[in-house]
Amino acid sequence: MAGHREGTENLRRVLRAAVAFGIEILTIYAFSTENWGRPEEEVQGLLSILRHVIDREVPELHEQGVRLRHLGRLERIPPKLEQKIRDALELTKNNDRLTLNVAFNYGGRAEIVDALRDIIARGLSPEDVDSAEVSRHLYTAGQPDPDLIIRTSGEMRLSNFLIWQAAYAEFYTTPTLWPDFDKDELYAALKDFTERERRYGLVPGKATE
Repeated sequence: MAGHREGTENLRRVLRAAVAFGIEILTIYAFSTENWGRPEEEVQGLLSILRHVIDREVPELHEQGVRLRHLGRLERIPPKLEQKIRDALELTKNNDRLTLNVAFNYGGRAEIVDALRDIIARGLSPEDVDSAEVSRHLYTAGQPDPDLIIRTSGEMRLSNFLIWQAAYAEFYTTPTLWPDFDKDELYAALKDFTERERRYGLVPGKATE
């Protein structure tokens, strides 16, 4: 739990760096759909941390022009905490300095399942369903796909994170643990990203023509 608390403290630092570097959309993976399977004490601790972060950070984020968006399901989240989340989203919905997506009770497969359920519920015919239509029903609807996904702690997997949207995202991994990931680390990731050629499945040079 000490590590989780330090991780939330670090978020403020990374947000400031993101604003300084001109990043418009930042997504953090806070709690996955699989995390409910962790020990009950840890789960309750994570929920408690989220309550504390909302109470402490949202007013300042609002003043700084940060728009909050929740990615994930609200089911299983305690009613009082769910209301805090909804209130934070409503308070910041018109801000435009930076959009902070908080993936909480989120899973990439669950997101695709929810999108397909929504498409079916709307009665769309099979021939009307394409990649663009699926994207319009994802939690990130209205946002571009991510350019860069950063994985800390030296891990080399997506862990069910934005698996649809990440199709052509660049992947960057660092051995640095998340609580120690700072402005310099973010700069290094961005610098590495700018030196790559994004091909989108095409031959070199064609993607940017």
